[in-house]
Amino acid sequence: MYIPSSLKRSVGIPLLPSTPNVSLDAAGLVALADLTTIQERTVLTGTATFLDAFVICPGIHMQQKSTNLNGGEHPVCANMKTGDVFRIENPATVFYLQQVSKTGHLTKLTVSELDGDWWSKVFSLFFTAQNASVASTVAYFMAVLWTISVVILLACSYDWWGLIIVLVLMAARLCNVIVVRRRATPGWSGAKEGFVTGDLLVLLSQDRWVRIQGKVDHLKAVTSGQWLRDQRDVEGWMTALATLAVYLAAALVSNATQFGKILILALLGGSAGLLAVANSTTKNSLVMHGHILEVDGNRRKYDRRRELARQLVSESPNYDWAISMGLIKQKDVSELLEPKMRQ
Repeated sequence: MYIPSSLKRSVGIPLLPSTPNVSLDAAGLVALADLTTIQERTVLTGTATFLDAFVICPGIHMQQKSTNLNGGEHPVCANMKTGDVFRIENPATVFYLQQVSKTGHLTKLTVSELDGDWWSKVFSLFFTAQNASVASTVAYFMAVLWTISVVILLACSYDWWGLIIVLVLMAARLCNVIVVRRRATPGWSGAKEGFVTGDLLVLLSQDRWVRIQGKVDHLKAVTSGQWLRDQRDVEGWMTALATLAVYLAAALVSNATQFGKILILALLGGSAGLLAVANSTTKNSLVMHGHILEVDGNRRKYDRRRELARQLVSESPNYDWAISMGLIKQKDVSELLEPKMRQ
């Protein structure tokens, strides 16, 4: 049987398919793009898992800055049952509220505690399943398999520089995962309130309103204290080392073969796209410190803030919070309370 010479390959010859003659020496700069995909994943899951080390996309060096995604906003919040008014200082919760809320609408959320059985704790070391949908799970594991496939292809093509670059990026990712997991341990969240329930109203920018209901202890877990504590010295050194590793990998890409450069570009771009799909298809919920905050029902539209204030005041035992938040004025109290007094 005749076999074309172009198809003949001897045993031990590396896999080197034909590649376009285009200079890709600067392909490593893609790894330095300040994409927030990894940061958003960190916020939605409340932590990082060890499988994240296999998801290699631009922005690895930005993961520790996940606390900046809220844009510096700390919205005013009121407990409509007690009248207390304060601000939400947890940046992850604020970012989540910004994503699920809509201008001119009231979005209702509920918070509850997750089951603490040993199996879920072990599984959560590798994947956060509590708020994962089928689509997000498939996209996430496709990103993991994509990285493994690229590593195998680089090894089969004997592109040791390309393989070293990918392994360095994976090591940098693993360093950030370890630091995030250490920083995400629950800390101070106020005194325990037992079985007392709370009803919070949050006023976000752009006239977005959110109502959060649940036990006070659960509400405190997702709104008060720190999400990621400040880095300690060793953690700061690990983060700095991981950042330098990312820049080093970007500088070394020019040493890889043309095929290796194409694979690295495809790895960075494909993983970023798959992780973005995983983030966007994640259920409308936030996992944090052993609790889950999720959307409850559909949003309700209000043409005027006064209509919102009238309804919420009629449902709450007092109206002090509404005055403190600037929703109503003292002189308008009697008018707003009139329907409630008739009941």
